[in-house]
Amino acid sequence: MTPPKPHRVLLDRVSGYADEAAAYMRRRRVARRPFARLYYANGRSADHAADSRSGAELFVAAGRLIEVAGKRPKP
Repeated sequence: MTPPKPHRVLLDRVSGYADEAAAYMRRRRVARRPFARLYYANGRSADHAADSRSGAELFVAAGRLIEVAGKRPKP
């Protein structure tokens, strides 16, 4: 039996890394949850989960802002 060609070994290694990266992105996508992030004037930021009271209020307010911006006439 002849040893594998060097480019095939490299190709197998790269394919393995690509498969691992794709699996990581799938897992990350499944675990990702929507949230709202507020930035304050002093540079501090705070995350609010969508299922929290403050997060739900922020999502409603953001939805209204998007509605208003969508109704604005285009220049």
